[in-house]
Amino acid sequence: MAKNEDFIEVLGARVHNLKDIDVRIPREKLVVITGLSGSGKSSLAFDTIYAEGQRRYIETFSAYARQFLGSLERPDVDKIDGLSPVIAIEQKTTSKSPRSTVGTITEIYDFLRLFYARASDAYSYNTGQKMVSYSDDQIKQLIIDDFAGKKVSVLAPVVRSRKGHYRELFEQVAKQGFLKVRVDGDVMDLVKGMKVDRYKNHDIEIVVDRLKISAPSEDGTDQSDTDKRLSETIITAMYHGDDVLMVLDNETNEVRYFSRSLMCPSSGISYPNPEPNNFSFNSPKGMCPHCKGLGKLYEVNINKIVPNPGLSIKQGALAPHGPQKSNWVFKQLELIAERYQFKLSDPFEKIPQEAKDVIFHGGNEKFDIESKTLGITRSYKIDFEGVATFLQNTFAANDSKSLRRWAKEYMDKISCPECGGSRLRKESLYFKVNGKNIAELAHMDVVELADWFSKLEKNLSETQRIIASEIIKEVRARLQFLVNVGLTYLALDRSSKSLSGGEAQRIRLATQIGSQLVGVLYILDEPSIGLHQRDNAKLIQSLLQLRDIGNSVIVVEHDKDMIEHADYVIDIGPAAGRHGGEIVSIGTPSETKKHHTLTADYLNGTREIAIPKQRRKGNGKTLSLSGATGNNLKNVSVTFPLATMIGVTGVSGSGKSTLINETLYPILNAHFFNGVKKPMPYKKIVGLKNIDKVIDINQSPIGRTPRSNPATYTGVFSEIRNLFAKVPEAMIRGYKPGRFSFNVAGGRCETCKGGGLRVIEMNFLPDVYVECETCQGKRFNRETLEIRFKGKSIYDVLEMTINESCDFFESIPKIFRKLKTIKDVGLGYITLGQQSTTLSGGEAQRIKLATELSKRDTGNTFYILDEPTTGLHFEDIRVLLIVLNKLVDKGNTVVIIEHNLEVIKTVDYIIDIGPEGGKKGGEIMALGTPEELITHKKSYTAQFLKKELH
Repeated sequence: MAKNEDFIEVLGARVHNLKDIDVRIPREKLVVITGLSGSGKSSLAFDTIYAEGQRRYIETFSAYARQFLGSLERPDVDKIDGLSPVIAIEQKTTSKSPRSTVGTITEIYDFLRLFYARASDAYSYNTGQKMVSYSDDQIKQLIIDDFAGKKVSVLAPVVRSRKGHYRELFEQVAKQGFLKVRVDGDVMDLVKGMKVDRYKNHDIEIVVDRLKISAPSEDGTDQSDTDKRLSETIITAMYHGDDVLMVLDNETNEVRYFSRSLMCPSSGISYPNPEPNNFSFNSPKGMCPHCKGLGKLYEVNINKIVPNPGLSIKQGALAPHGPQKSNWVFKQLELIAERYQFKLSDPFEKIPQEAKDVIFHGGNEKFDIESKTLGITRSYKIDFEGVATFLQNTFAANDSKSLRRWAKEYMDKISCPECGGSRLRKESLYFKVNGKNIAELAHMDVVELADWFSKLEKNLSETQRIIASEIIKEVRARLQFLVNVGLTYLALDRSSKSLSGGEAQRIRLATQIGSQLVGVLYILDEPSIGLHQRDNAKLIQSLLQLRDIGNSVIVVEHDKDMIEHADYVIDIGPAAGRHGGEIVSIGTPSETKKHHTLTADYLNGTREIAIPKQRRKGNGKTLSLSGATGNNLKNVSVTFPLATMIGVTGVSGSGKSTLINETLYPILNAHFFNGVKKPMPYKKIVGLKNIDKVIDINQSPIGRTPRSNPATYTGVFSEIRNLFAKVPEAMIRGYKPGRFSFNVAGGRCETCKGGGLRVIEMNFLPDVYVECETCQGKRFNRETLEIRFKGKSIYDVLEMTINESCDFFESIPKIFRKLKTIKDVGLGYITLGQQSTTLSGGEAQRIKLATELSKRDTGNTFYILDEPTTGLHFEDIRVLLIVLNKLVDKGNTVVIIEHNLEVIKTVDYIIDIGPEGGKKGGEIMALGTPEELITHKKSYTAQFLKKELH
């Protein structure tokens, strides 16, 4: 019998819908947990096993530390044995900070910083010459060699191109015993009270010594006195000149610079000796001072301030201020109009340019304004700040989020003009290895960078090779891990905010493989999301690699290949929600296939998603987008046949989201709903008249607080509250619909403010959530709960599943129609009052889809869905496709960005983008029906789709 330490043993798990389950999970194996959406997979993997692992880790901290960290609630489970340290790699865990990039998450950028600090060559940003640095003995020898037999002055630079009168500096220098200084190229005696013009830039050097450099003696005469004097002079000059000195030829006035630090031999500019922080955009030593290391700035866009120049200021041409009002701003504008001879009723485009400049940017001229308060008239002289200047200052210096958000509406995000978006200060960009600075490396995609490093060692000097060999080895290994998880197209400078959930998760996976930890339990949530079938095998190999070095890997996944490569499969079901939460099969993939479960049926092929007998041709109308060049798109032109289901496919990073989400959707949204998001560059779009609206159904949460739920999001709760308000007893008592809301005082329980739970703070223990003793968790007060419809209170209705509520409200069409659409998208198992924070991304997306389906349909809607199969079991996908096909049958167009072959094989038309990701992508590889697509041999999608169609 297997020893207990070979297993993670979970006994009596009751989190969410889990039904007191016991499960033994083998350690140091790849274990896949699968099952229908909502069956309890995440409840077991994340909310039970990971939550307990995290809680045990926090418990190891002192009570003092725990009060700052916050303690974690113990999951509802009897016992978990054999638990290793747990690391969860979810889809939501990357930083949203603008300072976080692919390079910083993977730590590759940290190695690059070390590499550049130790092995780069510095160049002058003034002359492009290679920077030099010398020891004091080298400087002495160079002075003797270059100035032998000449009279020279040794100078210590103390002021470089700065304004000021410098009287105190001259006094201080005189007190130290120096007699002369050189000011702006002229040598002067130091005299009492000496100063210079304070409003001009000056260069000031102390004359440390004037001496004749003796030529090296041929007869061997002792030169030690000259040597000693020169050595002392160099030390003194370096001390006062901050490690820089100048040697002035007294006859020719030629100047040479010498420095202990890196220095340009011609211009004399010097850099500090490089440290890793000099290449960090998160450190003051390395960040661009203009954009503070962000690479981007917000700049006021005049066209957003005056979107319609045909309007007058009086009518509201200045969008931030609106139509004319009686306030200080418009009083000032009236004076500007008087001064520049125009009227506020004139169209803005007719106003003189000189006046426009003052309106936008302000001026130095002050205006007299009279203000009457309490019968007393006062005169003021004030200057006009300018609308654009005011917006810029409001955005830069205001702590109010709402004011900053308001100012941002009139601004554009641009690359920093100082650093060109590289985020680093000028000096840092002039340290190079093999002709490249660190920002240029960070801008390469993973494949380019790996190729550059593979060819690098032969171009390094022997010293550089010795210093950098270990760093290069580490960088190349980590780049290979990114290649293995299908992220070849990402650049290190890509902001982590722009990553999809699947990309973020695979980056963290690559980082964990790079860390080479052993004896850890990794839990992953659908790592195959957003990954093309081509890269799936590499991902599986990466997970097996984690296992092989001595880790346990648990993956919540529906991918057929992943299930078949697992050592062990746990299938949770049999259905979802209340009807799930049980172990329906457990064992190896071959053992799983022997059970009569939904998962086994799809793995065996006894159940399948059918290929349609006939592909729809559409209604003959089209929407054509041409000349799209955003991100990596290479002048893409594409036509969408309307009234069809269209699949947009291609390897990760090929340009699918750029084409649909970043170009097409913003164009349509701006046209139909005046959306403000700017589309990526394109030439033209034709056929807008053929559709009447666009709907983007994404996976963002439907609500961010526990008070939001499916009933509130879909609007059905308003109808239910109206219904309860019409119950005779409610009308007698004078109850309005608001009485039946748990968000409004009146009908809710005031002890828990409609939350149903009370929070008890426990200082050194986790906050305890206890059922409110007043309402017993029912959220409403006794009087409200006395109102019943068909014998059910408002609380009873919120506790019903969607399936139950459909039966209950069957006779009320307004409510039934909305509930039926939620049921139709496969969410019959969730409750009406389920907190939206507990819904998965896939569930949230389907609730949005249901909300749209319940609206009256015109039949000309353009729907966009980005990977709608995320988090869905084969059976869930089948149900979802029925709903989407109904939409298309009504004449609507559905565009799906998708990698799942089960969906791709059922669409009417495919737009395949490729051939690779990143710079090697962005081209249309193939267009047509799935049958037409598989004839294109260069398309990766075609290669895998062929197996599904035959």
